[in-house]
Amino acid sequence: MDGLVEGSPRFEELRRELMRTPDEVAAMLRLKALGWGVRRIAAEFGCSHVTVRRYLKAGGWVEYQAPRRAKMLDGLEGWLAERFRQHRGNADVVRQDLAREHGIAVSLRTVERAVTPLRQALRAEARATVRFETPPGRQLQIDFGETRVPIGAESVRVYLFVATLGYSRRCFVQAFRHERQSSWFDGIEAAFAHFSGVPQEVLLDNARALVENHDAATREVRFNERLNAFARYWGFRPRACAPYRARTKGKDERGVGYVKHNAIAGHRFASWAALEAHLAWWTREIADVRDHGTTDEPPIKRFRRAEAAALRPLDGRPPFRQIRELVRRVQSDCAIELDTNSYSVPWRLIGETVQVVVAGGRVSVRHAGREVAIHAETTGRRQRVIEPIHFTGVVGGPRPVPQPITVTEPPDLLRPLREYEQLVGGGW
Repeated sequence: MDGLVEGSPRFEELRRELMRTPDEVAAMLRLKALGWGVRRIAAEFGCSHVTVRRYLKAGGWVEYQAPRRAKMLDGLEGWLAERFRQHRGNADVVRQDLAREHGIAVSLRTVERAVTPLRQALRAEARATVRFETPPGRQLQIDFGETRVPIGAESVRVYLFVATLGYSRRCFVQAFRHERQSSWFDGIEAAFAHFSGVPQEVLLDNARALVENHDAATREVRFNERLNAFARYWGFRPRACAPYRARTKGKDERGVGYVKHNAIAGHRFASWAALEAHLAWWTREIADVRDHGTTDEPPIKRFRRAEAAALRPLDGRPPFRQIRELVRRVQSDCAIELDTNSYSVPWRLIGETVQVVVAGGRVSVRHAGREVAIHAETTGRRQRVIEPIHFTGVVGGPRPVPQPITVTEPPDLLRPLREYEQLVGGGW
């Protein structure tokens, strides 16, 4: 700032001003009350009359505040906070976005200074966990954890699927070779089978395989369509934890760490099958029967007492991956196409979009929530499966197979011609 070079008159004036103590200011106020003038008081204390006037106007001592210099990031506080959260505390990525979107090129150190309070808040938020208890059968928390496990002669990357019931804290663990959507679905179904029931809701992380978008501000969630179909099939409600707040799914987050450090750490396995067998043994003999640190009760005991009966039965349902849910448009020939074959539907639905469910050798066609056609699934190719009733009222449509005509003998009143010949005496 101009004029603030050390040793300059303005610098010395500010320095002396900063040295004014509360006692000196109180003395200035007393002298003013006795009738002293401002300049006389300033000369008495060796400061400028501007300083005296400022204290007199304030009515007492006030701390000196140096003039604030304008900064390049002024006005971007909200943007910085949003991006800092989005990039989970990575200031360098924020700096890159700043240059690309706002044309502001600053050093990494400048961004780090600007986000220092945000970093502290993010760190505190990550540590903070609001504990909440769910009633029996309400919630299952799921997550994946990645680790490397010695299997045979090599170190293998293993993805551990961990599911934890919210009330009993009973857990289920399964090892996978990847974390794709099929692994999520297989893990959830295996957990349902392990617990012999389905909870009301499943709380999951914002994995790309399951969640297409989760707005951190509005908390609006858009789940993957196949996850929605999977949830409808099993009858549970999917829920996603808050973005960048994985600890809102705390029971399972701790469960993943528990599995890594208790079931896996320090072990070697001869094969993948040996790893799976060890996890099953560990779940049954260790995790289920230890006294849980929060409930002070073994999870298996708490599960059997209250949670097992609260889960909805599986009712022998086959795995979801054996079920196909498709969308088809009814063609002008009153049929939908499936695997090169055609299946008829009522002709009034020509041009409409219908839902097709293929399961258990059956093809079910639904429209507006109502089943409008059902067929046995054909195993051939380019076949046409027709239900004649679907064409009722259509000119030229398939007709019922005609019944065979039965020919009956003539009645007794009709005689053979030879009898008439004998009666009249001769032939015709």
